[in-house]
Amino acid sequence: MRRIVLPAVAALLLALAGPAGPVRAADGPAVHLSASQAGTGGSVTVSGTGWRPRALLMMLVCGRATPARGVIGGTNSCANGDGRAVTTGADGRFSRRLPVAEPPVPCPCVVHVATVTGARAEADTVLAVAGHPVAPLPAERSAGRLAVLSDTRLTGSGGLLTWFGAPPGRTLVFTVGNTGTSPIENPVFRVGTAHGVFAPEWDERQWHGTLAPGKKAQIELPVELSAGAHGDYTVTLRYAGRVLSEQPWGVGRPWGVTLFWILLCLVVPAALFRVGMAVVDRVRPRRPGGASHRRRLPRPTALLSRPTALLSRPTALLSRPSALLSRPTARLRPPLPRSRTDGSPAPAADPAATTPTLPWFTPDSTPGGPAGRSSAPHDDSPTSPTTPTTKGPT
Repeated sequence: MRRIVLPAVAALLLALAGPAGPVRAADGPAVHLSASQAGTGGSVTVSGTGWRPRALLMMLVCGRATPARGVIGGTNSCANGDGRAVTTGADGRFSRRLPVAEPPVPCPCVVHVATVTGARAEADTVLAVAGHPVAPLPAERSAGRLAVLSDTRLTGSGGLLTWFGAPPGRTLVFTVGNTGTSPIENPVFRVGTAHGVFAPEWDERQWHGTLAPGKKAQIELPVELSAGAHGDYTVTLRYAGRVLSEQPWGVGRPWGVTLFWILLCLVVPAALFRVGMAVVDRVRPRRPGGASHRRRLPRPTALLSRPTALLSRPTALLSRPSALLSRPTARLRPPLPRSRTDGSPAPAADPAATTPTLPWFTPDSTPGGPAGRSSAPHDDSPTSPTTPTTKGPT
């Protein structure tokens, strides 16, 4: 009797105490439906447990799928236009109504729930869509089954061309093993690259070789992005409709392209300015007499660097008034007489005709003449004597 009562009391105490923390499914995320069958236009309530807290999920009705084999054909077999997004709570649970729509392919159908961001997680549950055609699933190519035995990694690095916008590329390296009962020949993998929350772009990569049951092999598949790609990417590896691995990939910004545009914005205007100045120098009218008569203007920097020279010139001119007075007379000197071609001497020049007449001097007081000397006597000079001076004894 005591053996029966003690377990019952312990169970009652545990029920009254309640769970100590959030309840999670032991085998990963799970999905449950309020009804296993519904018609087009109706709705079902989808609830899930064991998901990552605060995770964004997408719910879709997909055809040609089973929980064991997954969705054959990916999201192309789902009614993407009638999907719903939901965010899990702090305990990893969620509940949301999902409208039932006909998928683009025949049933068997499932409700496919998968994470949008972060670590990949997905779960399927069977849903019978009333009135939608049903077709058998395509036969599996072989009874072999691949499983990833080691962590997937991306090897390689970008070069100088990648820094200038060339397509970045890496090599996806992973080790798989055949856990089935038959060999697998030339398996075809699907490698997808997704940028942020956008859907991945898939490319098929075939590995040439045969993997016997119970054997393993290291496989290397090339991965390449578009030109100029940068940011956070996610590389997804799939085989036979199942996700084998996911690997994050951070691509740096191609700063060489930015540097090229900066230099282009600086060099092109400078080149256009020089071409324009050359054209202006060509079409500018020239002064008569050719390039030899051009006056060279002093450079502003040369004038500013020699302020004492500019200030000393006026004082030099003022200190030499005789030079100012002698220059006009030097310009008015007559040309020297030339000899004739017949050998006869040239006529002498008339001194009266060659005597220059300046506007500020009277004709009888020309500089250099007898009347213009300061030592000659004048009639109107009160200090100069009118009588000639007598010579001294010889």
